[in-house]
Amino acid sequence: MPDISVTLGPKGLTLTSPDGEFYLNYCWLRDACSSCIDPQTRERIFDVASLEQLPTAKEAWVDGNFLYVDWAAEDLISKISFSQLNGAEATDPAALPKNLWYGDFLPRIKQFRQSDVLSDDAARAELCRALIEDGISIVTEMDNDDDSLPRLVNAIGPITPSAEGLFFDVQVEIDPTNLAFTAGPLEMHTDLPGEETAPGVQFLHCMANSVEGGLSLFLDGAAAAETLRAEDPDAFDILSTYDIPFFYRHNNWDYRAHQRVIELDTAGRVTGVTISQHLQDNFDLPQHVLDYYYPAFIKFLKLLQEDRFLIRFKSQAGNCVIFDNHRIVHGREGYVADSGKRHMRGCYTDRGALRSTYRVLARKLASQNQSV
Repeated sequence: MPDISVTLGPKGLTLTSPDGEFYLNYCWLRDACSSCIDPQTRERIFDVASLEQLPTAKEAWVDGNFLYVDWAAEDLISKISFSQLNGAEATDPAALPKNLWYGDFLPRIKQFRQSDVLSDDAARAELCRALIEDGISIVTEMDNDDDSLPRLVNAIGPITPSAEGLFFDVQVEIDPTNLAFTAGPLEMHTDLPGEETAPGVQFLHCMANSVEGGLSLFLDGAAAAETLRAEDPDAFDILSTYDIPFFYRHNNWDYRAHQRVIELDTAGRVTGVTISQHLQDNFDLPQHVLDYYYPAFIKFLKLLQEDRFLIRFKSQAGNCVIFDNHRIVHGREGYVADSGKRHMRGCYTDRGALRSTYRVLARKLASQNQSV
């Protein structure tokens, strides 16, 4: 390692090497000390606000791959690795780039057998990775019993309840609470935007499907949003700026929430979309804003109907389609109700749970590979 000098300042220190200068704030360094984390719970046990004054260094030096800081007002010398200073220890294995896809993606949807997902960590990790990168995957050879779906879901994360309960059954009902529970077509949508935090990952287990029609429709909302950004930046900007109201109401519930049609992260990348005309409330934006919002909104809705984005397939009994409800827009063609039986059993888990499971599996598998 090249020689590295340390210069103390009033609020932080500067490391100087042949590669340049690197500034580090004292509060950040004090929080980075390993003594701040309980080794058993792995939770932070140090409160920087407990200090009478902001931390400052009495002395600091570099030895090998570590920075040592002797604190002025504490009987403590912190030892901080350079990998931590460079952010290596904070690297998130679940921070995977999205694989945007289009209407030709159907043959490339990754598929996994349920028995492999439940018994093999590597297969389960690959399923989680596919859901993070592609937003969609199919689990095949599902057991045909009521516990089959919860066994699969719990391999990824705890079941997230909705107004319908832990599970919902998509089939024709005499007194439906949702258009999904009819034989009619369903426009392209994401589920339950009327909930303050809409469900993150959706599971649709096909229990039976012998009807005429009823093709399942899916598209990558992030790909469609990025296409809108390229083709009409003004429309993209307005849909990613304003929140609009959604609802989900029936006799026993009345959910209401405002959501943004195009969701962005702090770096301006598309993280997902929220769209559902059958659960869309009357827009409450100022009327002069609607002069610009409606044309952008309608343009995006029409984009979601274009064949360049859509994949269509007949759901097969024994398969479970899993998809990111904040990214993958889905729908259904109408079908002839008395031509057979169509029964989908569904539920949700959280996107945070999906990423948590992938992180744990990635760490476990990496450790196993290193020990071989």
